[in-house]
Amino acid sequence: MKLNQVLLILGVVAVGAAALLFGAYSAASAPLPEGFPPPSADGSIEIKQYPEYRAATVQVTGDLEYAPSRGFTPLFRHISSNDISMTAPVETRYPTAMLQAGSASEGDASVSFLYRSLDIVPQEVAQNIQIEDIPPMTVVSLGMRGGYGLDTYTSGIQRLQDWLVEHPNYEVVGPPRRFFYDGPFIPDTLKRSDLQIPVQLNESSSAPSF
Repeated sequence: MKLNQVLLILGVVAVGAAALLFGAYSAASAPLPEGFPPPSADGSIEIKQYPEYRAATVQVTGDLEYAPSRGFTPLFRHISSNDISMTAPVETRYPTAMLQAGSASEGDASVSFLYRSLDIVPQEVAQNIQIEDIPPMTVVSLGMRGGYGLDTYTSGIQRLQDWLVEHPNYEVVGPPRRFFYDGPFIPDTLKRSDLQIPVQLNESSSAPSF
């Protein structure tokens, strides 16, 4: 086989693989809840506003590395039994102690599936599931690409803490959370997440400083 034919075949295979990968990546993108801003760009830190939303939440205790995966099964069972469509992201709220990089990796976390609309009301709610309406909030958000482990959380929370030191007109008003936008079948290099800290402007600040 001639070299140009080999290169042509390799080119077709590469394009096909890229198309399949892009298709899998796109298929993983479930719709966001109404009024939600899109994921932050990789490495971008920005202030984001979120509207009120409804969530089905399960409490998970133990190794925080596995909190999202441990919470997934009961939450998926909940939306399946109530015929509620899947949305993205899956939310994990971490203990307040996790605001500090290098903090303990054990504790209590809240893992939530978010409803598309506040109008959705489940008919059946298992004992371990809590339905809660989360009030509107302002967050400082870091867009991240890569695996969903606690190692990336630790590096990200340090970046947000450094940003807050540089922007003292904002104060922390809630525990950290992470939005996971993609499923486990997406390669780690393509997985998207937002790491966020709820904030508000200090009363002495009249305008944000960037």
